[in-house]
Amino acid sequence: MKAALISLVLLLLFQTILSQAREKQHQRRRDDAALQSNLLESPCKGKPLDFVFIIDSSRSVRPHDYEKVKTFIINILKFLDVGPDTTRVGLIQYGSVVQSEFSLKTYKRKADIEKAVQNMIHLATGTMTGLAIQYTMNMAFSESEGARPLDMNIPRIAMIVTDGRPQDTVEEVSGQARDSGIKIFAIGVGRVDMSTLRAIGSEPHEEHVFLVANFSQIETLTSVFQSKLCGGTNLCTDVDHGCAHICISTTGSYVCKCRKGYTLNPDGKTCSAEDFCALELHGCQHLCVNVPGSYVCRCYDGYQLNNDKRTCSRIDFCDLGNHGCQHDCVTTANSYVCSCRRGFVLNPDGKSCRKTDPCALGNHGCEHECINTEDSFICRCRAGYTLNPDGKTCKKTDPCALGNHGCEHECVNTEDSFICRCRAEYTLNRDGKTCKKTDRCALDNHGCEHECVNTEDSFICRCYTGYILNSDEKTCRSVEHCAANDHGCEHACLNTDESFICQCYEGYILNDDLKTCSRMDYCALIDNGCEHLCLNTEDSYICQCFEGYTLNDDRKTCRSRDICSTVEHGCEQLCVNTDGSYICKCLERYTLSEDGKRCKRCADGVIDLVFVIDGSKSLGPDNFELVKQFVKGIIDSLDISPTTTRVGLLQYSTKVRSEFTLAQFSSVKDVNEAVSQIKYMGRGSMTGSALKHMLETSFTEAEGARPASVPKVTIVFTDGRSQDDVSEWSTKAQKNGITMYAVGVGKAIEDELRQIASKPQDKHLYYAEDFSKMGEIADKLKSRICEEKPSLEDQCKCENVIDFQNQANEQMRKLTQRHIL
Repeated sequence: MKAALISLVLLLLFQTILSQAREKQHQRRRDDAALQSNLLESPCKGKPLDFVFIIDSSRSVRPHDYEKVKTFIINILKFLDVGPDTTRVGLIQYGSVVQSEFSLKTYKRKADIEKAVQNMIHLATGTMTGLAIQYTMNMAFSESEGARPLDMNIPRIAMIVTDGRPQDTVEEVSGQARDSGIKIFAIGVGRVDMSTLRAIGSEPHEEHVFLVANFSQIETLTSVFQSKLCGGTNLCTDVDHGCAHICISTTGSYVCKCRKGYTLNPDGKTCSAEDFCALELHGCQHLCVNVPGSYVCRCYDGYQLNNDKRTCSRIDFCDLGNHGCQHDCVTTANSYVCSCRRGFVLNPDGKSCRKTDPCALGNHGCEHECINTEDSFICRCRAGYTLNPDGKTCKKTDPCALGNHGCEHECVNTEDSFICRCRAEYTLNRDGKTCKKTDRCALDNHGCEHECVNTEDSFICRCYTGYILNSDEKTCRSVEHCAANDHGCEHACLNTDESFICQCYEGYILNDDLKTCSRMDYCALIDNGCEHLCLNTEDSYICQCFEGYTLNDDRKTCRSRDICSTVEHGCEQLCVNTDGSYICKCLERYTLSEDGKRCKRCADGVIDLVFVIDGSKSLGPDNFELVKQFVKGIIDSLDISPTTTRVGLLQYSTKVRSEFTLAQFSSVKDVNEAVSQIKYMGRGSMTGSALKHMLETSFTEAEGARPASVPKVTIVFTDGRSQDDVSEWSTKAQKNGITMYAVGVGKAIEDELRQIASKPQDKHLYYAEDFSKMGEIADKLKSRICEEKPSLEDQCKCENVIDFQNQANEQMRKLTQRHIL
């Protein structure tokens, strides 16, 4: 009884000590969390910034690492003084494309920004880092997106977090961003090339470029950025702090912090792993093992963990299916052994089995051969012998005497069997038993030229029909019917087996008398297919055409040399012969209708026209010259003056450049000379930015645009996918009354062309697979623009369409042959 009472007291004492240890552990965690919160909640008071996060959202960033990046962003936000008059925060993430999550003007409260960060969705695509920096410079830090003017001297800070090699170039665009006044902090995680980070980050690199081994370590940079962004001394970097895990700077001091799964020791510097196995009711049947932040159960050798992750069961090694035993597998305590079935023994490899061999024991007593059976052996005799009644000795057999040999003539015993033999003048057949009389002709020494015929005891020679046997009675000679008869053949006589036939020379045929010959009339004999005339030649025929016609490539049909004069062409004004056909054309100041026959008069009018042409590097310098020829071809068809048509032109790539405005030139000559002087940009493809510039700047009164009553027309040319959105600005342009023509060549994207073009799209969208078709597009565009221009005093001022078509097609053909083919 006394012993039981002592045990109960000890148990209660142990539970009390365990409960106190748990409470101290939980209190320590709460204190660490409160300390970290207080440190990060001290904002950079009174220090305004324009701050943009640039986050790598590529597929190489795993989902749980993506969540760690969100936590890092929120920790940075905690010490920033967020507000419209203090620090403004924007965020973009990028993969194969750039996605703006929120701009500098979107949120005014820190809580709203943190919520937006938590709601971010992982893109999981490519790694277009250079494109993201380009977007940050051009858009994220623009005043329209919330950035404050440069003359206010508000620092512009960009912080980029990336974990891989970019798929585009970053050096040039990063330099441009830094030159524009943006300070860039570059943070690399994992296997990022340090030279890439240095190309992105501002100088000095030791202040702006950081590399950590993994996303778990990124939180160690929080205090570093607090010091750099808020000012003050970062004691964690300036003194030997002695923190075992993480050092966090505070105002005038620092504190140490432990990683997850560890607690800070009383010395305030070192860390101890939390012993969850001691603090928790783990329920492990065999072993409890601590891991960072938790514990796992494990089993003794020879056991495996069950699905409940706590209890264990013995491993049946044979059931694992990889034992390799040929016969049977037997499980042991920690492994298995192989065993063999009855009549077999285990081989030295411990897995395969072999049959026991009684014959090999040497005591079987067989005279000839010993044969193993399933569980013993039997004796067997060699061929030609039979086993005696003792089952061991053998005696010789007489197969011929058995009477079942089947030989037709004679049976002869051999050492272990028999053979059949034939009498004289006979040979053995292939069955080895029956006999046949000797075939002397088959012996190949008869010498007959044609045929050999066996006789009773020899052979004779015989000739084919139409031949007779010579005196040697072996060779044959032909019967010469042509020489022996008056054959009467006009050309040639040909012997047959029993007579002769007459034959004609080539180009002749045999007449009905079968002797005389006539020349062959090929035109009459066959379906020659000649449309006009058929003429016989020496051995065939040729086709000829009537005068005024020429033979086609099929060498049978004919065509008129002047088709316009021989057919009802239906051309209203001019018919022009082409190779094998014709086309209709119109006189000066007329244009051809869509039916290709009738001509219509072109109206003079007033129009403001702006060209927006793609100058991206995918185009290439040679094709860019073709685009300039395309523009000049359309310009040649216009009446350009201050009172009629005004023309302006934008070129775009990564940036937008106004080559000349609507007010700059007042004649076709001056505009064409300006087009000739345009220099190829050769960079990216920001079509959306170009449309924005066109709408907001090109069609303004300052640029030479006239009142809204004057029609506004834009011709947009592109050869590939835009790197920004085109739908917003094309829609706004159309709503503002601008007629939009979209011209695409090569790899231009159909969806983008449809977003740009006005309706109906079949009259405002043009596409060609290559630059050789641009002349056709120019013809259609000129006709469409001419149709849509409003009349001014009902007089036609459009340039001659026929002249342009001839000149533009010829120039385009020469350029295509020189630069493309």
